[in-house]
Amino acid sequence: MDLILGGGMRRLTNSNAHFDKARRKLPLGVSSNFRYWGDDKTIYAKRGKGGRIWDIDDNEYIDYRLAYGPIILGYADPRVDAAARDGMNVGGVFALSTELEYEIACRVSRMVPAAELVRFSNSGTEAVMAALRVARAHTGKDGHIAVEGGYHGIFSEVMWYSEVEDWNPSDGDPPILPYGDGVPAVTKRLFYTVPLNDANVVEDLLKKYHNDIGAFLIEPIMGNCCGITAEVDYLANVRELCDRYNVVLIIDEVKTGFRVAKGGAQELFGVKADLCTFAKALGNGYPIAIVAGREDMMRHIGDGVVHGGTFTGHSVSLAAAQKTLEILDETSALADIESYGRKLQNGISRILTNRSIEHSFTGHPALMGLFFAASSPRDYRGWLASNYAFYDALALELHDQGILIEPDSREPWFMCEAHNVECLDQTLDKFERAVDITRQKLNVQVQSA
Repeated sequence: MDLILGGGMRRLTNSNAHFDKARRKLPLGVSSNFRYWGDDKTIYAKRGKGGRIWDIDDNEYIDYRLAYGPIILGYADPRVDAAARDGMNVGGVFALSTELEYEIACRVSRMVPAAELVRFSNSGTEAVMAALRVARAHTGKDGHIAVEGGYHGIFSEVMWYSEVEDWNPSDGDPPILPYGDGVPAVTKRLFYTVPLNDANVVEDLLKKYHNDIGAFLIEPIMGNCCGITAEVDYLANVRELCDRYNVVLIIDEVKTGFRVAKGGAQELFGVKADLCTFAKALGNGYPIAIVAGREDMMRHIGDGVVHGGTFTGHSVSLAAAQKTLEILDETSALADIESYGRKLQNGISRILTNRSIEHSFTGHPALMGLFFAASSPRDYRGWLASNYAFYDALALELHDQGILIEPDSREPWFMCEAHNVECLDQTLDKFERAVDITRQKLNVQVQSA
């Protein structure tokens, strides 16, 4: 398949051919449902360097997906990769601990005051699973609250969501549905949901069900919902309600941790979690995660609560995480990433304003959402009021221009330290071209309809 561009062609011949082979051995031809973009649009990566990746057709992209956020410094960062190679020499996995775990835990505790004790895991999903288990052990209550539009991994207790796309507000709250087949219906009894930024709803829910609810699970910047952001007063009120009703506040920083600030979203919003989870940016792409929190709660691990994993604390991932955190903690990397994000926002805003296209940004410059609406929504339900159809069409045009974002308006853009002035200039040039192509195409479709 050859896609005609304003400045050339993007060939997907090799990706299409590989998809045809791969789907014979892999469901959807990939190893994660989210990597399947369609039979003729799914691409396969060949390599990455800095802020760019190349697919197997040798198309080059400036990447703002960054693997959904792990790549905080850039692909194949020489500092981190050198540390990882040293980690290989340690021997890999022993099903024993090493001294490096303690050293990293000490740095994490310095950077994140809530992280009084630390346990390592392999993925964000595993870390959240562990946090919920600790919360249940501490409170003796099995239920948990999740915010509408939040994402906390792929395990049954959190694979429920508020269906807003086909929802009519006059019908009351949106229905709660399983996120796919195979989710045990019995787990729905553990799942309570609330819209973001309305503490009154949280209070009403806890007044009614506080004997059943042991945890409140929240992303202060929603990493799978356009970066929609909690308000400072809301988080303060939630903190107080959790204290009042003996509910463990779990702040999921799998995407915000060590990305939006050294102390993550907790530092930005001035809130302290009881338990918190980290993963993505922790190792600049090497698989590692953390569950951390108050000492009295974390001591349940090993004293009733089981937590483990054969590959937990792998020497390569630990070495990569040690170097990544050292760079983020001791250099200007995070400030530089934020500065790049602000410059990108300013450039995008200038392009859209010149065309009288309403728009707004959410989240943080290092993890931002772009909305085609005059003001950004306060919660997931507000996403419906944006022109997300324009965004989804624009995303495909950006791919053709060599700018890689997730082809779904609910996914934010991620920045890394390797994004530079050349990336910025090229991105804005290609963004402007893609906007004009998208407007022309959608106008033609409207006229023909």
